[in-house]
Amino acid sequence: MGDAMRARAAIREKALALGFDGAHFTTASLPPEAGERLKAFLDQRRHGDMEWLDARRDERADPNALWREAKSAIVLTMNYGPDTDPMAALQNRSAGVISVYARNRDYHDVVKKRMKQLGRWIAETFGGELKVFVDTAPLMEKPLAERAGAGWQGKHTNLVSREHGSWLFLGAILTTMELPPDAAEDDHCGSCRNCLDICPTDAFPAPYQLDARRCISYLTIEHKGPIPRDLRPGIGNRIYGCDDCLAVCPWNKFASKAREAALQARGDLTSPPLADLAALNDAAFRALFAGSPIKRTGRDRFVRNVAIAIGNSGDASLIGALETLLRDESALVRGAAIWALGRLTDKETFAALHASHAAQERDADVRNEWTLGAQNA
Repeated sequence: MGDAMRARAAIREKALALGFDGAHFTTASLPPEAGERLKAFLDQRRHGDMEWLDARRDERADPNALWREAKSAIVLTMNYGPDTDPMAALQNRSAGVISVYARNRDYHDVVKKRMKQLGRWIAETFGGELKVFVDTAPLMEKPLAERAGAGWQGKHTNLVSREHGSWLFLGAILTTMELPPDAAEDDHCGSCRNCLDICPTDAFPAPYQLDARRCISYLTIEHKGPIPRDLRPGIGNRIYGCDDCLAVCPWNKFASKAREAALQARGDLTSPPLADLAALNDAAFRALFAGSPIKRTGRDRFVRNVAIAIGNSGDASLIGALETLLRDESALVRGAAIWALGRLTDKETFAALHASHAAQERDADVRNEWTLGAQNA
């Protein structure tokens, strides 16, 4: 046990030297209730069209099913705390709000690079086999992090830390080494409901439960089709992700600004004008978001989000941008633009646009947007 304790201390010291904010240890296993919660979530179809969550549910529920030889898990945390209040940008309705984590480099690249460095050092120093995971494999990092003492899963289902609040990226290294586990973290949410009550689309059926189908992060990032009409007003000017439930957590009083420069917000991704974003073609979208997680969503889904934000803006000066989008090659974009025009124009203007565009429309979903928009104008 003495050698294992020294190895654990050395690994933690090396992790902190590489820029991680925490290194925590547990066995390569999860309690049965973690798998039961996952099963309930999937059986109720609360994962929406994220079928990859269901595809390997058995492995996701048990790290040993993913890699039978694994004995220990090293959970690494990296702080990405913002330097301003992320809720303040919601008041500037003519600009878009991008989730704090996506305002610079893709965290997968940043965190995984450091984890690979740590993994190589562990293998060279102590031997054994290991595998590195950063949100790209069927591994439930959040319950594993809770078990390792990195924090606890709050009522919003995200990890909360007493040292860093809500702003933590997670990575995990599974290893054949047997390392002494840290004590699991207790739940410190108490009677607080801030995260549940702030949600604009009521995505939490109950404390500690999420219905992703109503979550703005899911709708603006993962959902491939038209966003349900009843949820669009709640999206506001959020064009990629949502931080509301994270930002209102009282434990953020202990949070600090991200130390890693690649995780600090770029100026051009902090409240970017919606008019500029609506004009992005595919090449311009790829150039603007090179190296960003936003690039993976694709131009059409992103501009769909921008059009919805314009519809929620109340800014009539953006009507011209929407009229341009009526001729967009993407039916997804055209449909969102029609809905937004119905929010910003009067009945006569919408009727004129309907008359000049609807007859040429071939996509059934877009024709339906014209019909519903005319009924609601």
